[in-house]
Amino acid sequence: MASSKLFIVLAILAIVSPTILATDFIVGDDKGWTINVDYQAWAQGKLFYVGDNLVFNYPEGAHNVVKVNGTGFQECAAPAGTVALTSGQDVINLATPGRKWYICGVSKHCEVGPQKLFITVMPASFAPSPSPTTSAATISSVNGVRFGWMIIVIGILGMLIYA
Repeated sequence: MASSKLFIVLAILAIVSPTILATDFIVGDDKGWTINVDYQAWAQGKLFYVGDNLVFNYPEGAHNVVKVNGTGFQECAAPAGTVALTSGQDVINLATPGRKWYICGVSKHCEVGPQKLFITVMPASFAPSPSPTTSAATISSVNGVRFGWMIIVIGILGMLIYA
């Protein structure tokens, strides 16, 4: 009986844990996505992992978010057919590891602003605890390693043992 409960608990954890461990990074923090912000300085020291989200907040119509490649980032130009995000509360899930480049495609915001962001996303298997941002979930950490899932497992196992 206890082993079947444990199996169910572990199955649920396997499904839920990636979202529990994800961090929402508010690009630019309280300044949001706008001109005259050094987004490379903002990103410095932050660790981005597969499963995390970038949240771009800006007044709708004033800016947009365009995912580009390295050349598009350097030239502040989106490849033909690129669709800009325009909601003012755009959330981009970092689904794959690697280099990611984002620019504002409005007017000369990228060139003059310079409203652009470059990050490197690491595989989720190397993920430490989330950096202190406005995240939906607070995860405990010890020496930079995510332990949120461990706390959940211990709590559930405790409930199973004493049930």
